[in-house]
Amino acid sequence: MAKLHHDWTVLPHGALEQLDEGLLTVTGDIPMPLGNFPRRMTVIALNGGGTAIWSAIPLDEPQMQRIEALGRPAFLIVPNQQHRLDAPAWKARYPAIRVLTPPSAKAMVSEAAPVDCTGDAMDDPDIDLVLVAGAKEEEFAAIVRRPGGTTLIVNDVIGNVQHPHGVGAWIMTRLMGFGASGPQVPRLIRHMMIADKDGLAAQLRGWADIPDLKRIVPSHGDVIADDPAGALREVAASLA
Repeated sequence: MAKLHHDWTVLPHGALEQLDEGLLTVTGDIPMPLGNFPRRMTVIALNGGGTAIWSAIPLDEPQMQRIEALGRPAFLIVPNQQHRLDAPAWKARYPAIRVLTPPSAKAMVSEAAPVDCTGDAMDDPDIDLVLVAGAKEEEFAAIVRRPGGTTLIVNDVIGNVQHPHGVGAWIMTRLMGFGASGPQVPRLIRHMMIADKDGLAAQLRGWADIPDLKRIVPSHGDVIADDPAGALREVAASLA
């Protein structure tokens, strides 16, 4: 597992993109041999003020100022134990930030930053933080409601890496099945994290039935905005 970043380590990243009202996202790179593998952070404005940071990535100062203009980071969501890399640096920068992670991830995430809660402590009626069904290594998903529609934020359970950068990332995406040709449950994740494929498939179909689902935001890969409900049903069918 990668060494934790205790210092504010800014790796290559893009600019924050506004997806919806009070909803920003940005992609960064994880350095690897012969290329970089994409990762994504999402920033959610809270009704009571402040922001929730999903799968944190340190950004350069102009981009951090954009986040702070939306709202000072109040919650750091570490959606599974694998996504703790930059939690120490974020906790050091924002000492009052509250760390949320799934129950089974608490021990490992606590090595990076003190965990305040293993559930939804945000008290925001427009956000549901839920555990993904069927997982043996637990991870969160978030449902964010806005006037223009609903956004589903997922972590590793769906990959959509259709534009990897470099030969190494291209090979990793295909070998591990991170969605080179479209959204899918990565093969690595099926093996490591999923205990009940039927349970996960039912969860995906349930999300597909959200009436105003507008997009899916994965932690690895492109935002899925073209028929997100259809994409969820196809991924569910692939688990049969």
